Order: sequence, then C-alpha cells, then structure tokens
Amino acid sequence: MMLSDVEIAHAAQPQPIAEIGSKLGLAERDLHPYGHDVAKVDLSVLERPRVRQLKPRLVLVSAITPTPAGEGKTTTSIGLADALARVGESVCLALREPSLGPCMGVKGGAAGGGYSQVIPMERINLHFTGDFHAITSANNLLAAMLDNHLHQGNELDIDPRRILWRRVIDLNDRALRHVVVGLGGTTHGIPREGGFDITAASEVMAMLCLANDADDLRDRLNRTLVAFDRRGAPVTAKQLGASGAMLALLHEALRPNLVQTLEGTPAFVHGGPFANIAHGCNSVIATRLALHTADWCITEAGFGFDLGAEKFFDIKCQSAGLDTAAVVLVATVRALKMHGGHKRSELGKTDPEAVRRGLPNLEKHLESIHCFGERPVVAINRFASDSEEELSVIRGRCEALGVPVALTDHHARGGAGAEELARTLIAHAETSSTPFSPLYDWNDPVEAKIEVVARSMYGAASVGYSKAARQDLRSIEELGYAGLPVCIAKIPGSLSDDTKLRGRPRDFEINVRGVQVNAGAGFLVVLTGDIMRMPGLPRRPLAESIDVRDGTIVGLT
Repeated sequence: MMLSDVEIAHAAQPQPIAEIGSKLGLAERDLHPYGHDVAKVDLSVLERPRVRQLKPRLVLVSAITPTPAGEGKTTTSIGLADALARVGESVCLALREPSLGPCMGVKGGAAGGGYSQVIPMERINLHFTGDFHAITSANNLLAAMLDNHLHQGNELDIDPRRILWRRVIDLNDRALRHVVVGLGGTTHGIPREGGFDITAASEVMAMLCLANDADDLRDRLNRTLVAFDRRGAPVTAKQLGASGAMLALLHEALRPNLVQTLEGTPAFVHGGPFANIAHGCNSVIATRLALHTADWCITEAGFGFDLGAEKFFDIKCQSAGLDTAAVVLVATVRALKMHGGHKRSELGKTDPEAVRRGLPNLEKHLESIHCFGERPVVAINRFASDSEEELSVIRGRCEALGVPVALTDHHARGGAGAEELARTLIAHAETSSTPFSPLYDWNDPVEAKIEVVARSMYGAASVGYSKAARQDLRSIEELGYAGLPVCIAKIPGSLSDDTKLRGRPRDFEINVRGVQVNAGAGFLVVLTGDIMRMPGLPRRPLAESIDVRDGTIVGLT
C-alpha cells in the first residue's frame, strides 16, 4: 500500500537542525532554534566573507501551465537538490512558505510530496515559525492606524473614498472580499467601504520578500502608499507613523527559516507571495543566504513560467542583482494530455497523440525562456501511469528542439530518482550560462511594459484596457510611479486570462481592468480578467479531511 505524504514525513528521522546548519558552514550561534528541526538564521551571516571556493550557481525551477493533473514543481526542486547532494555537490534549497488558504482549500500543502519533501511537513504547511501571522499583523496594524487617524480628526485630510490599503487574512474567504467598516455609530469609526485580500497578496509580503535587509525594509514600509488626501496628494505609512511598529512586528519574520529535506539537504523556506496575484518568489534574503553558504541554490517561482518566472527575472533578479546559471522547466505526461484535450477523468488512458497535441504549451514556455536569453533543461516528472510511448513523445520533441531533457522519478525514489536531471543540469550550467536579458527597461512606458509581457510570455495578440485602468495609468504617470516594473495578476491555468483556454491559445486579448501602485514593494500590480486577490473555498475544502488523531495531524496532502 502506498504511503501518504504525511505518513512518509512522519516516518523520517530528521537530523538535528545544528547538523543541517553545519553543512552550510553555520555555527550554533548563527541559529535561532524553533524546536529540534527548525531554526531561523541570523542575518549577520551575510556580512561574513563567503568561504566556498566555487562561484555559486542559482537554478530556477519553473513549469508548463498548471492543470489539475499536477506538474510537481516543488517536488522537482527538492528531488533535484537531493540528487545534487547525492552526486557530491554542495547545495541548498530556497523555497516559499505555504499559505493556509490553499492548505485548507483545494491545493493542499506546499512542502513537496512523496519522497521529495521538506520536513517537518505539517509544521511548514500550518503555522511554521509565524511569519505569515507577523505579516498579517503588520498589514492590519497599518489598516487600524489609518482608520484610527480618520476617527481622531483626520489631520492629514485623507479622503475616505480614496483609501487604497486593505486588510488581509491567511485564509480563503470570499465573504471578506468586499466589506463595510466603521458601522455602529460615531464611537466605532468612520463608515467606509473596504475589503480583505489573502496574506500572500499583501504588499507587506512582497516588501519582506524583496527587501535586502532591515534598513531596506524600513524604507519600503515608509514609502508604502495607503491613500490620497482630498487634494489628490499621496499619503504614506510613514506619514501615519506606522512604519516603526510594522518593522518591529516583522523583525523576527525577516530571518530565513532553515529546515531539511527527507534526505537531510538544507533548505531555506521563507516568504510566500502567490505568483498569480503577486510576484511569486521566496525572499531575496533567503536566496542570497543559500548562495552565500552553498555552491548551488535551487529555487522556484510559482505557477507556470509565464507568471512566476517572468516576475522572478523582471522584478526579483532585476531589483536584487541576481542571475541564474540555468532554468529547469518541469512537464508531465498528465498535464500535456489535459492541454491536448483530455478530461481529468481520462488521464489513466494511454494516449500518445493527446500528449503530442499538448506539446505546443511546452513549446511556448521554452520560447518564453529564450526571451530572457536563457537555455532551459526540461525535467519530465514521471507518474506511475505514464507509458514509455507517452514519455518518448516529450523526450523526442525536446531532442528535436535541441533542448536537454531528463526523466525524473523523485516522487517515488527521492534524490535517486533525479540523478539524471542533476547530471544533465551540471553539464548544461557549465557550458551555456550567460547573463539573462530582461524583457523591458523599467523606464519604458507602463503600457509598453504590459504589452511586451502579454505578447512574449502569454502569446497575446493585443491588450485591452478598461476605462478605470486608463485612469489608473494617467494617475500613475502624474504621481511619478511609471518607472516601476509591472507585476501582472492573471489566472494561472491558462496562458490567456480565460480559464477555458488550455494548450497554446492564439489571437486573444489580455484585458486589463485596473493598475495598482505598490510603492513599498516597488512594482505596479496589473489586474487582468477576473483575477481576485482573495480566493474562495471549493465545494469540498481539504479542511474537512484534516484532523488530529492520537496526537498526530492527519489529512494534509
């Protein structure tokens, strides 16, 4: 009988966290333990000279357009790191923290799966070290101080109709998308419309993940745009006097969390912005710490290459001065069959022609990687139901395109199942790594930046703007924010903004309904289609199956 992810995790014997730290050259004084197998790492480590002799190499793991069939980007990242360790390389993972929203909703946990997991799995998937709670508190403190300012006389003359800052909660709760606050009379505040986003979409999350250090985070908090006054002038968190207290709440959360894989490979799990509504990458600090202490840093960006990876390059790498040695693109037979027209209920049927019909989606993402001047490696994440004929369709197409390809079986075999990928990656990184080329210059006009992403990453024929979006663009230009990069919020399940269009849609338009300024994070959020920053729960949420039995958490996937 196959073991569940949580059963596999519970059967593991984790090494003491000090031993994991020692693999990265960290002393016990560098660690702030959270029990025996989790620790935060002191930021002073980054101030010490790097002791490793080899130049560190950053590897980005991305994927084709996600489907309900699963692609396994996180499991591939973990399996690849374990495989590199098995062949004698110094390696460290840098991953995002899971959000409680998907954990309790439809997606499940984000700590990997099978024999490619980071542990302690249930702690990572639930409250972990409290980083999400700190971000939620800092975000909502600013909201509370803003409403209190209105109640106490409104010295800054804030226009209640032009308040931008929303509250957040780390749960999927559609009932909170649009609310009215301040009801109940004069003692309860000023009535106004508001709403909640999920914590992963909070600008505070983005600021923490993009900050270089505490001073940089303070600067970002200071310039956070929260509202406009009645003359139309911006009002910031600094003017409300909130930045210092927000930084205090985030002080511990700024330190990366050190854990391990099932095979004892070090992993920093830190920060958790969604890629469909935020920039989708783990923290800059954790990535730098991994590069500082190991020869290989394996990281990922959320959803398909069109969403997370584009933002990884155009926002994270550009702002932090990072570059990749290689890009791994994960594909599965199951997902390509769905892109080829199969329903999820039909995936057990062997159908090489459906895989072949789905290949244009893979090909589009390979083209998108080349747009950055990068040469990818394709990882075929094998499922037990895949036939050799189906697998050969993918391998054959990659070989015809001149793209290195490796078959992986890490979900079932851990690092041993990804050694072919590890060796392919090592050879590829040594021969083909060049500095990446961003898609656009930050100083390009905002519409030009949106259009180049829509055309080159999504394959869109055009971009349409609502009347409200046109007004947003005029305001952004007038206020001096046009020089920021764009963070496009789009559905993850299609290259377009229409969930029904799988595969490689063509001749479609991307519809922009609004553009928001995230001055602290340092980007413009471009809202497309029907994308929402607060998800809802499905008809049968996974929370219904999660429980505690005999002192053990069960039901997490």
